[in-house]
Amino acid sequence: MPSYTISVLELEIAFRTDADHARVEAARRIVEERFASLAAKGKNLSKEKLLTFVALGLADDFLRTCTKLGQLETRLEELLQRMEQDAGAENVASVAD
Repeated sequence: MPSYTISVLELEIAFRTDADHARVEAARRIVEERFASLAAKGKNLSKEKLLTFVALGLADDFLRTCTKLGQLETRLEELLQRMEQDAGAENVASVAD
């Protein structure tokens, strides 16, 4: 498992992950972009509060994505069942002919 030492918002962070360098860098950029966006809107907030807002926003995005994924999986299962039922009905019809 690769280890990384990166700078996020001027904080050095060392960790190990299975993610490749491009994914780690993309995640770092997202955090910094969201931080910059919040910092521009709330100039008097501390870095800790801004980072907390970033974490909450990312957690919310994750939860919404999980919900959407669950809905898609349910829909795919329904479609698969319908396809299997249609295929079974076709087989029964062809045997009856």
